[in-house]
Amino acid sequence: MQTPQQSSRLISLDVFRGLTIAGMILVNNPGTWSSIYPALKHAEWHGWTPTDFIFPFFLFIVGVAMTLSFKKRLEKGDSKKDLLIHVIKRSLIIFALGMFLHLFPYFNFSTVRIPGVLQRIAVVYLIASLIYLYTSFRMQMIISIVILILYWLAALGRAVR
Repeated sequence: MQTPQQSSRLISLDVFRGLTIAGMILVNNPGTWSSIYPALKHAEWHGWTPTDFIFPFFLFIVGVAMTLSFKKRLEKGDSKKDLLIHVIKRSLIIFALGMFLHLFPYFNFSTVRIPGVLQRIAVVYLIASLIYLYTSFRMQMIISIVILILYWLAALGRAVR
């Protein structure tokens, strides 16, 4: 009797991704924009709502999936150069898709918004991939701490104004 081949996918990540996508659909399509349930609005500045977690959840999912995928591919024998080419292609595709979706259907380039959600995900994916592939764990921790301190200082600067 054959045993079914066990999937190497992380089921919890797939469930989390699905819930995040469901949340995104709910936030982007609340039914009527004239009467939105408060939890489906972004917080003005101070505080947060469940809506404010959708984008960070996507970035978390990208980071977890990226590290698991890269680890598996490196163990299979793929080179860092191959992975880098894959990352650059995927980043460009995600960025271009974000631009297309922003411009569609009128393609009015005078209102183009380059820092859209997919474009930001593409940039973060590219930078995080470079950090993961070409730095040690110790250097990754240092980079993380420096980014957190810089973010804290930037947030502190806004609060002082």
